[in-house]
Formats: sequence, structure tokens, C-alpha cells
Amino acid sequence: MTAMTSQPAGGSGAYPPGQHVPGAGAGGFAPGGGPGSGGAPEPSAADRLRGRVRSGFGLLGPRHGRHTLPADQLDSLALPIGDDGVVIGVDAEGQPAVLGLNRPTPYDVVLIGGLWTAQVLALRAAATGTRVAVETGRAQAWAQMVQAVGGGQTGMTVYDVGRVPPQGASAGNPVLVVRDCGMRPPRGRVVSGPWQAVLTLLPYLSPVAPRLMWQARLVGVQRVSPDEAAEISRTLALPRGDMDSLPTLADGVTLWCADRDRQYVMTQPTDAETGLLGTPRRMD
Repeated sequence: MTAMTSQPAGGSGAYPPGQHVPGAGAGGFAPGGGPGSGGAPEPSAADRLRGRVRSGFGLLGPRHGRHTLPADQLDSLALPIGDDGVVIGVDAEGQPAVLGLNRPTPYDVVLIGGLWTAQVLALRAAATGTRVAVETGRAQAWAQMVQAVGGGQTGMTVYDVGRVPPQGASAGNPVLVVRDCGMRPPRGRVVSGPWQAVLTLLPYLSPVAPRLMWQARLVGVQRVSPDEAAEISRTLALPRGDMDSLPTLADGVTLWCADRDRQYVMTQPTDAETGLLGTPRRMD
């Protein structure tokens, strides 16, 4: 704290000769000045604070050199940019294929394939913190998974067909609803919404499949018959090469189609998934 002094308006000559000047030291010198009050005035508190900040004391923090990169080295800078979500397998180049299920907008997925693939997707979604609600007419086929994952509000729950209650999905509590309801799934009571994706499993092509595929944002197709491949190709506008490949796909391989994008993905189970679900298979 700086002591505050006041002087009469007459300046230094207002003090009689020999009288003590407030704040003066021995010999009548004012701090920092010459004899009497003829030297430089004492710095104010604000001036002293600015000086301490400039010297490194204050709120500026430590000084570090800037992180710079020469222009000729810019091409060497690589940043991991990509979608976040569930790793559903590897693509044709052996790179991880990631499916982002947790979205702020409704997201419908249709899988024409086997129960094994749907269960792997559900298991991996649960591993990322997504709550999984399974609507199925074969609860016994999901019982072992529910036991492994755990039930309740933080794991996986199985419901009878048409009995799925509102899930209360949110950004902090995303939900995946898996509809394993056979060839002709009824219209679900719980539909996709913000932070709630719906995966509908169809074991084969059925009369309701074209409607579901038109409504879906993503369609996955595993091995099907040539007639089914032709119908699916007409619905999804697939090229002839993809239509011919669908009847020959290996177990665990899925052709994923979204708008104009298509990607073949091989789902490879981990040791834990193999112990729980067995090896990849198209037929159940």
C-alpha cells in the first residue's frame, strides 16, 4: 500500500525553511528525488503495477515460444479426422469402418442379414455407453447377451414385440433400439428421434422391406438369393456389379448403402465376442 500525502496548492515553497517534508528521508530528500521536492515525483501505484506486469509478475502467465510450422513442412502435418461411433469392421482396404449411431437427428438403419451381425452391432454400441433396447419375439436368443452386458438403464433390456416403452434418450443418454421382429415387423411404438437410433433386422427380403429401405438412412445387405439381390438392387439403385456380388458374400460381410455411398465391410469378432456369440454366420 502506498502512503498518500497532500501538499498545499503553493507547491514545495509552501513549506517554511527547515520544516520536515512529509515522506522525506534523511537530509530532507523525497523518495526517488533530489534535495527537497525538486526531484522526480514518486511513481503512482498504477505505474508500479504496470511495471511489475511488464517484468513478468502478474496475470500474463509464462512466456513460451509460438508453435510454428514452415510452409514447406505443411504436407507432413497429419490430423486424425473422422467420424466417431461404433467400429463395425474393416473395409476393402483393411481400414476401420465406423458407424455413427448417436446423432441429434432421427437415424434409421435396416439390416437384411443375420442375427449374429445385429448382435455384434448392439454389443459394440453398448460398449461405447449407448443404452440398447431390444424388441424381439425370441428373447432367449438375446438372454446371454443381456447377462453379459447387464440390464437396466445403463446396459441392455429386452422387450416383447410392441411393448417397448419410451426410452427418454438424450445427448448424455443415447439409445439404440434393435427391432428383431421377423419378416414382417409391425410399426413400432418407439421410433427414431434425437439421440435414439433404430436398427431393424430383416432375415430375408419381405413385402415390407422396400418401404423400410426407402425410409432408412442406412441399409445393410448380407448374402441373399439372386432374386432378392435383383429386387434390392432395383430399390437401392445398385449397379450390376453389386447385384451380382450379393449372392456370393461371405459370412460376416455386409454391403452398407447410404444415399449414393456404398461400402463392403467385413465384421471380425474379438475373442470375447466369439466366446459369447460364436463365429460369423449368415443363417441363425
